[in-house]
Amino acid sequence: MDQQNLLLSALPSAVRERLEPALEGVRFGLGDIVFEAQQVEQYVYFPTDSIVSLLYVMQNGSSAEIASVGNEGMLGVAVVMGGGSTTTRAVVQAAGHAWRLPARLVKLELDNHSYLLELLLRYTQSLLTQMAQTSVCNRHHNIDQQLARWLLLSLDRLPTDTLRMTQELIASMLGVRREGVTQAAGKLRKLGVINYHRGRIKVLDRAQLERLSCECYAVVKAESDRLLHHLKPGAHREVR
Repeated sequence: MDQQNLLLSALPSAVRERLEPALEGVRFGLGDIVFEAQQVEQYVYFPTDSIVSLLYVMQNGSSAEIASVGNEGMLGVAVVMGGGSTTTRAVVQAAGHAWRLPARLVKLELDNHSYLLELLLRYTQSLLTQMAQTSVCNRHHNIDQQLARWLLLSLDRLPTDTLRMTQELIASMLGVRREGVTQAAGKLRKLGVINYHRGRIKVLDRAQLERLSCECYAVVKAESDRLLHHLKPGAHREVR
């Protein structure tokens, strides 16, 4: 199993041995739809160097991101919770790779062994925190703060300080007009926080970016760290 996904790397050897033969590597392209709203999820995905946004899409076609998933997490919590599908669309915001497992195999493991269930429930709680805080942020904070939060959360899931992302896609994620993103990105560039050129955003001053962000980033990070602090290779206990 690839050690780049924290959930997979935290699995005890007994669980790894049962799941590893069914793991399949996949590649996500920027803008790919992993699954649609109301679609029964046949697989769960564990991103490694990719990031996938969970979007709520309105009837008029407008959308907004409610959470994002990277190398700390998993796509397919409906399988864990028993619902089978969700009301969100999963769209790739940073191209890269992931591992996937058949949902039926994950269900079997959850039904018969407690470790994976405990692990994924903890992750689901951290994901719900991110969703709730994103909702609050979108309601109470300005675009400048939202963009800073979004960039920081993306950076936490990538091995570099550079993101490949168009302003149009960022606007879709934040649920705002592209002009607003252009202005906010322009302010960050003038302050020397980022450099932006042809769909590539390079963060030059992360400390300043954290100061410009609202408290939502710190809240999400702190809760994720609290719930998933044990997700380190070799830190798990041996279980059957």
